[in-house]
Amino acid sequence: MAQTTMETDWVSRLADEVIAEAERRAPGKPVVCASGLSPSGPIHLGNLREVMVPHLVADEIKRRGVPCVHLVSWDDYDRFRKVPAGVPGVDESWQEHIGRPLTSVPAPAGSPYANWAEHFKAPLKAALDEMGIEVRGISQTEQYTSGAYREQILFAMRERRRIDAVLERYRTKGKASQDAAVAASEDEAELAAVEGSGAATEDDGGSGSAGYYPYKPYCAVCGRDTTTVTDYDDETTELRYDCACGHQESVKLSEFNRGKLVWKVDWPMRWAYEGVVFEPAGVDHHSPGSSWVVGGQLVSEIFGGKQPIGPMYAFVGISGMAKMSSSRGGVPIPSEALQIMEAPLLRWLYARRRPNQAFKIAFDSEIQRTYDEFDALTRRVAAGTAQPADVAAHHRAVGTAAGELPKTARPLPYRMLASVVDVTTGDEEQTLRILSEVDPDNPVRSLDEVRPRLDRATRWVETQVPAEQRTWVRSEPDTELLDSLDEEQRASLALLLEGLDDQWSLDGLTALLYGVPKLRAGLPADAKPTPELKLAQRSFFALLYRLLIGRETGPRLPTLLLAVGADRIRRLLGG
Repeated sequence: MAQTTMETDWVSRLADEVIAEAERRAPGKPVVCASGLSPSGPIHLGNLREVMVPHLVADEIKRRGVPCVHLVSWDDYDRFRKVPAGVPGVDESWQEHIGRPLTSVPAPAGSPYANWAEHFKAPLKAALDEMGIEVRGISQTEQYTSGAYREQILFAMRERRRIDAVLERYRTKGKASQDAAVAASEDEAELAAVEGSGAATEDDGGSGSAGYYPYKPYCAVCGRDTTTVTDYDDETTELRYDCACGHQESVKLSEFNRGKLVWKVDWPMRWAYEGVVFEPAGVDHHSPGSSWVVGGQLVSEIFGGKQPIGPMYAFVGISGMAKMSSSRGGVPIPSEALQIMEAPLLRWLYARRRPNQAFKIAFDSEIQRTYDEFDALTRRVAAGTAQPADVAAHHRAVGTAAGELPKTARPLPYRMLASVVDVTTGDEEQTLRILSEVDPDNPVRSLDEVRPRLDRATRWVETQVPAEQRTWVRSEPDTELLDSLDEEQRASLALLLEGLDDQWSLDGLTALLYGVPKLRAGLPADAKPTPELKLAQRSFFALLYRLLIGRETGPRLPTLLLAVGADRIRRLLGG
């Protein structure tokens, strides 16, 4: 896409900055963008922003022909901090694993995966593949246990006093910031986000009676990080530690691979080690004393590197839910979102908002409006009438530098597909019959034409629409209601029934339904709506809903009529 089209797009602007910064730092080398994820529990749609922001920037850099890599650091060597609520196959017995590396914690009961971390990585990896997001994954368990960071660890231990001095500047600020955030929290989800972020709550290896050490061993006996370093010799690298379980041990750190740098030291170390130029961070990481703020000092003063360009990104929510935290159960994850929406739509939700803009993802009926917006944008893009920033967001939603994402060949409105599935309870023969009648001049001949969107709408109806809101068409006429109709209502139903055969298409039925009240009022079919006319139309529609499904609201009437079928309509309306 031409640069002129992308110039008002936030992704393009960030890509400009990142390319320029990468050229200053390491001319001729691939640009490194990064994300970090902790598989401590379900990796939810809020966490996905940690991946989507650098993905979109990295993808734009690749589109320009500039070599670029997007690293995802799996923080799977972090300690298991608490047992998340609401995870199937997990009970309080997992408490015994608190303090162990995530890769040493058993997966939930019944899981096919080797450990806790792999169990929660797997669905996100599948979702990233479906969304066309190419990353290079780095397991921090593998990095630490292989000795990849040995020189960095030994260096950090030698420089521990300087590191401690930098951290000391922020310790009071960090605690005050966290306390303020907790005090300002208005609900449990928000509180969990503050407490569970890892930004201000992570142990920085604070000074004790034996001095400050930025490294924590995992105990050889209990496997936990409930350890305290009691002595360290810079020359021999001999390290002694005590564990809360009672074990004491002396090891040579130049040969020892069962431990890690504390988080606030680990992150800036990796910025320098990997040469990261771009990495965003959440709102929680940007408070005084947080790992992002402190890390910026440590990477430059201690590790001789530079802090990445790092925009702050805002929270992502779900319609009807507060801000998400992976420490809470029941929060949707990307693979669940992809069961009810196509990958381009989910990508678009992240691409169209600047990182510092909070937004919500609809799992309720708002998803229909979201799809309507996306389809309307698609039509404007095709017609050349969309604004440049909207064109750019759409362009990034439907494809990547590697090519277009799979799409529905014939994208009928999501709300229509959901209504049809609702009424037919997913019967494919009935569904095809209805969809083939939507546009008789260009009928749908196979359900494959409307997949995968049809499958997503089906899943939405099955999982997100409560049973009491499902549409059940009457099996027999409501004779009591039919007998009570006045002359005006009977005349309106007669007009509708007379026009069914000639108007049997989605557009035709729409015109017929809105036209009946106009004709009864003595107005032409193309009459402008008036307050009185709108009232008459609403009254007529409510009557039809009551006669067809037993309540006064429901799916769009033209779609409902197609779904019910002409013969059954005549029987239920007393024709």
